[in-house]
Parts: sequence; structure tokens; C-alpha cells
Amino acid sequence: MAHLSPNGSLSRRVPGRRGRYGFTFVELMVVITIIVILVTMAIPIYQKSILRAKESVLKSNLFTLRTCVDNYTYDKQKAPQSLQDLVSEGYLKEVPMDPIVGNNTSWQIVMEDASQALNQAEPGIFDVHSGSDKTSPLDGTAYKDW
Repeated sequence: MAHLSPNGSLSRRVPGRRGRYGFTFVELMVVITIIVILVTMAIPIYQKSILRAKESVLKSNLFTLRTCVDNYTYDKQKAPQSLQDLVSEGYLKEVPMDPIVGNNTSWQIVMEDASQALNQAEPGIFDVHSGSDKTSPLDGTAYKDW
């Protein structure tokens, strides 16, 4: 049965509640407990998705850097001396960021062996790796070995 409440809104009385409106403390605690359980399940999934995204960006940036080093080497008949050479010659707009470390200055470059270099007087960059000393929790390999 509907009736007019003291504040002027139309409401229904629940049989057995004797005029009380709202939720009981136990009902609120059940809802809060369910919310807490859902949040504690969602946080690790969210953190893992962020880590997967960073690792994906790292793989993409390493691929881009390695491709640019190869293109520079083939075009100029000598390897670049630094990553900044790739920017100054127009192969990159800017040196990409290492998402694991959080900056673009921590890249570990591997210089080519002078006896194997195209220009033996100026050996340059042969490969690039992440500057992070961390290990990927998803596949167990060190980021610096990627």
C-alpha cells in the first residue's frame, strides 16, 4: 500500500518494518564486502594489463630502433655512432622512450665489432637493448636481453 511520507514523497511500507525506511547494517556490510572482493580481484588484473602494455611498447620501440639502425647502416655505409644520429639524420623524430625505465636515455647500445664493421675506422651501433635490470614477471626473461 502506498502512502505519503513525512517529506512529501510517495513511498511504500514494507510489511514487518514498522515504518522504518532504508537498509539495515547487515545489508550494507554484505554489499560493501562484495564490492571489496570484486576490487581485490580486479587490481591484479589491471596491474598485469599495464605491465603487458609496457612490454608491448618496449618490443615495438626495440623493433623501431633496430630497423632504423639497419636502414641508417645500409644507406650511409656505416653504422650510427649514437641514437641521436638517427634523429639528426631524420630516421627518427625523437629517440623513443624505454617504458620499463621511463626515459629515453637509458638504452643500452651494443657496438659492432671493428673487424666486422662496414667502416672499420668507425664501428657504430650494432644492436639496442633496454636499460632496465628488471626481469619480466610474465615470461621470466630479463628486459635487457630482449
